[in-house]
Amino acid sequence: MPYPARLNPHVRAAREHSTRWARAMGMLEGSGIWEQDDLDAHDYALLCAYTHPDCSDAELSLVTDWYVWVFFFDDHFLETFKRSQDRAAGKAYLDRLPAFMPMDPAAGLPEPANPVEAGLADLWARTVPSMSPDWRARFRESTEQLLNESLWELSNINIDRVPNPVEYIEMRRKVGGAPWSAGLVEHAVGAEVPEVIAGSRPMRVLRDAFADAVHLRNDLFSYQREIEEEGELSNGVLVLETFLCCTTQEAADSVNELLTSRLQQFEDTALTELGPLFAEHGLDPAACAGVLAYVKGLQDWQSGGHEWHMRSSRYMNGAHGAGGPGGTNGPDATDRPDEAPAWSPFALSGLGVSAASPPPTTGRAEAARTRRFSHVPFRKTGPSLLPDFFMPFTLRLNPHLPTARDHLAEWAHRMGILGPQPGVPGSYVWDERRMLAADLPLCAAGIHPDGSLDELDLASGWLAWGTYADDYYPAVFGPTHDLAGARVCNARLGAFMPLDAGPTPAPANALERSLADLWSRTAGPMEDSARHELRKAIENMTASWLWELANHAKNRIPDPVDYIEMRRHTFGSDLTMSLCRLARGRRVPPELSRSGPVRSLENAAMDYATLLNDVFSYQKEIEFEGEVHNGVLVVQNFFDCDYPTGVAVVNDLMTSRMRQFEHVAAHEFPVLYDDFGLDPEARAAMDGYVEELRDWMSGILNWHREVPRYREEELVRVQRRPVGNGAGALTGTGTGIVPGAGTGARPVAPWHGPTGLGTSAARVLAPGRFANHGVRAQGPTTRPARR
Repeated sequence: MPYPARLNPHVRAAREHSTRWARAMGMLEGSGIWEQDDLDAHDYALLCAYTHPDCSDAELSLVTDWYVWVFFFDDHFLETFKRSQDRAAGKAYLDRLPAFMPMDPAAGLPEPANPVEAGLADLWARTVPSMSPDWRARFRESTEQLLNESLWELSNINIDRVPNPVEYIEMRRKVGGAPWSAGLVEHAVGAEVPEVIAGSRPMRVLRDAFADAVHLRNDLFSYQREIEEEGELSNGVLVLETFLCCTTQEAADSVNELLTSRLQQFEDTALTELGPLFAEHGLDPAACAGVLAYVKGLQDWQSGGHEWHMRSSRYMNGAHGAGGPGGTNGPDATDRPDEAPAWSPFALSGLGVSAASPPPTTGRAEAARTRRFSHVPFRKTGPSLLPDFFMPFTLRLNPHLPTARDHLAEWAHRMGILGPQPGVPGSYVWDERRMLAADLPLCAAGIHPDGSLDELDLASGWLAWGTYADDYYPAVFGPTHDLAGARVCNARLGAFMPLDAGPTPAPANALERSLADLWSRTAGPMEDSARHELRKAIENMTASWLWELANHAKNRIPDPVDYIEMRRHTFGSDLTMSLCRLARGRRVPPELSRSGPVRSLENAAMDYATLLNDVFSYQKEIEFEGEVHNGVLVVQNFFDCDYPTGVAVVNDLMTSRMRQFEHVAAHEFPVLYDDFGLDPEARAAMDGYVEELRDWMSGILNWHREVPRYREEELVRVQRRPVGNGAGALTGTGTGIVPGAGTGARPVAPWHGPTGLGTSAARVLAPGRFANHGVRAQGPTTRPARR
């Protein structure tokens, strides 16, 4: 915890106000949920005074009322619906609540039927008038997610199901409430995040890293309360305990390490991404200062939330003892501290000063930070280890595959992607043999087994363009860390995807020429909304390559959560899935495509495919390209384990994501259909989409197994390939190796093997670490992950 906790001096006034307010809303005597003693013991005014130390008396009282409301809702939903496991009644209860959050504050409201509705109506009317419509929409969305995802928790309790780690992190953000808390931080500090950057990657990562740290900390403190008393299955310690097959304390240690990683991700984003973001959008000094005040507010929330957990009897003291693994007894909440605990003025706070305050950090945390930045590239790995992948779906191949292969070769020659680009150093990334080694029509034939020849040709072209571009960016922009050049390249690509399907400028290279061709053939027949969706998918992919280049410049192995989420974009998952979605777009309501179960299904499929690629491409990326973006390497770095162990953990995560895909399709989609009242045609369209994603995963697995692209002999051939005239790449040095000849981010080193800082990941797994995980030191396990 690198930030010191401070206490708002208005805590007493907020405590007295919130008590009067809770009673007026009907939350105390007679509610059946709380009595006065419960509210006193939990002391939400203390929570808000610690998490919002600088706001005014009136603002602190308002924020405290919001937290009284949200915790009352949590306990009310638990007692009324979770304990009885009455999902139908719980859904009806939740469906009424958005009516008490009108976008127009002057709109009429229904008559409140319970304390939750009464409290929400009162708070909404007191909060939104001073905020912009953009903030109202974002805050309403996060509040609805906080409320509605309670059904997800209830569904898991109903079937005694522990979620997998990635699923848990995603859903915990919604039901845990920290993104909602981040919205209140904007209100409390009096500075909204400007609409132009509110949806950007840096602001999203700051919010999500903040949320994950808040939730993981709560899981450590609340483990005993949730597992022993509430029968809860949505707790990060239990999730890792189940996934890793380890002891409770080992799982708690790993949760704490992930918490640390998320805080370090927060710091890295704030220090390295906000400045360029401000410059990119031309924010004035007042807007920049407002964003920094918001970031400081999130820091205050972290430290204040920790301090409150140490003091509140909701988790600590009394019947809860030490509050679960990793807890220590703190002062009882009845002590009513109205002054912050003493802290040194030399324990600095604010952006960029955590390194100046040694006491709040630990040797273990700093060792993890050091590992992340000290990876030694190009170390010898040998051929990639391939476990026995879990794949429950049967492969089907499109019968037009042979013809599509011929058509793609002709198209690639016509577009000019099979040679160097004039005047562009390092641009000789593909020759015909390398294109044939990739065999993208084979992938397309598995993904689209029932498509026509024209559809298969189009899918093959998009896969070829995405794969070529993915090779092009690190080869051209990586060696010199030319992020500016990559941004210019991205900006130009937008001109070749006109939303009106109109004319485009003259292309300057094969990358632009092939994109213009594919866009005209794909987007021309589309409706406007479909074009927007397709263009957004492509822009997400190309923007994610800038993220990769930035990490390369810092030699930074990504944080595990950030990696999983960005990998979906770097792999181009959105692009290929958007092509699947277009076929059913007019038959399914848009709100259904944005629903939690549909996003859960898609993310599970994406993660299976991206991690599969990481396992197959490990040697290509780690040994030949000096990559830091590989899921196995991320696992090795996070757990400080060896390569076989990393493969085993990734394979288990793939298996758990596949089982989640099956669970969502079998159990959550039928409920979703009923919730939305879908007619038979829409249900058939959604069932067809599930089948398309099954083909998508089985086709991608078959492609990886069959193509030479990731085999050592092809990697060596590409590395030694002569450079054609005009490529601008370096020439050989007598070793027969051509550095940077289309193999990846940086020239290949003439040596192999780990030395110096950052080589701990090459060590054999320490005895006893995840001993119950079933991982053999000499190779990856094929044991199915236990759930």
